[in-house]
Amino acid sequence: MNLNEYAEYDGIGLAQLVASGEVDAKELTALAIEAIQQVNPTINAVIEYWTPTATTGSGPLAGVPFLIKDLAITAAGRRNELGSRLAQGLIAQNDSFLMQRFNAAGLMTLGRTTTPEMAFSTETDSLLQGPTRNPWNPQLSAGGSSGGAGAAVAAGIVPIAHATDAAGSIRVPAAFNGLVGLKPTRGRSSHGPLMDEVFAGLGVQLGLSRTVRDSAALMDVVQGCAPGDPYYTAAPTEGFLAQVGRDPGRLRIGLLDAPWNGASVDPEISDATARVARELESLGHQVETVRAPLGLSWDAFVEANAHIWCASLVRWIDHLAAATRRPVDRSTLEPATLACYAFGQQSRGTDFAAALEVRNSVARQVAAWFESIDILLTPTLPQLPQAIGLYNRGADTLDGLQWTARVFEHSPFTPVFNVAGTPAISLPLGMSHSGLPIGVQLAARFGADDVLLRLAAQLERALPWHHQRPLIHAGR
Repeated sequence: MNLNEYAEYDGIGLAQLVASGEVDAKELTALAIEAIQQVNPTINAVIEYWTPTATTGSGPLAGVPFLIKDLAITAAGRRNELGSRLAQGLIAQNDSFLMQRFNAAGLMTLGRTTTPEMAFSTETDSLLQGPTRNPWNPQLSAGGSSGGAGAAVAAGIVPIAHATDAAGSIRVPAAFNGLVGLKPTRGRSSHGPLMDEVFAGLGVQLGLSRTVRDSAALMDVVQGCAPGDPYYTAAPTEGFLAQVGRDPGRLRIGLLDAPWNGASVDPEISDATARVARELESLGHQVETVRAPLGLSWDAFVEANAHIWCASLVRWIDHLAAATRRPVDRSTLEPATLACYAFGQQSRGTDFAAALEVRNSVARQVAAWFESIDILLTPTLPQLPQAIGLYNRGADTLDGLQWTARVFEHSPFTPVFNVAGTPAISLPLGMSHSGLPIGVQLAARFGADDVLLRLAAQLERALPWHHQRPLIHAGR
């Protein structure tokens, strides 16, 4: 197998070749490392790579090259730096529960991908690791905070990579890089043992892929609670991969074409979303434009999230400073992170409790939407990728609340589903006139990841995207 052939396969396709004996896992990891060496100098998605040890794991992804994000997961003996100078050189002592599951599935983890510092951004650009560039146009952002994972998968380095999402960090890079990005229902996977819940349950972990079936197979890998986990959401009896290819039935789909903050949407993105709505109608679904009120102002929504995010960040930073014996100042942290740290220090217990009340009210409001519809259809993002550097301009003048507002302004369609804990998926169902992918988001009621996967697979067949390849790609 050569690199061009390797880059054409999704994860399940590669695993099938391994299972049949046509290739072996060592050959695939060697090709993945060759791909890193070829394209990573341009996109800066992988910060470290190694030759993985042989695994005895089994399953539909066994033998597949894989990358982990530099955050929220630990691999024993490997660096865990969270995109920050404060944690530079920090070595993980143990595999986290999620890492154990990836190993048990036979995934061949061979490196770490970039993240913005502490994942507090929807653009992947840090002082420690530098900017990650979009394979479709290296002058543009790859999104964040799982931008390294997104750029690596889009560029053909690996078919699937670990990612996290607390406000859109899987779906944003999925939209910018032309990928499948599924944010699971709260309680699908474990953050343990070091963390019980991330951002009061707003954060989840899964991955980015090029096909719906790979994301479904990865869900089967991570599904299930570990001892001591605060949440558990049961999976379908047959599992998630079994949902791909099944008839979703006739669904009631609500179209929401304007974000909750009232921002304008790029006409090309609006047109792409409308085309998907028409395609859904042609597939037999009922589609109607809907209102989906939050039940509170956008500013109140952002402030509640800022208290949850920033108060949680204080504990992360204090633990890291104690572990590395480094100061908490501009020599170790970026201005926006320091601003969020200061905001979190000033946040009171009553502020955090009030934020949890907002989480509850939003979750109830979102649940009410899905009494009259099965799926909510939206753009994933209101705008196309922007030039690298624009996102962080003026960051040193913002306080923690203002920085959180900037993050949410960039991605106003996504964070509601983190607060509600409900599943949402971004699919690459459009293309701009300038040749950039456009993501469209589908969201469903709590626990209905299976419904999302069935519908996503139906759209994948109706509006296939597999022939699309970015400018920077290992297969070229």
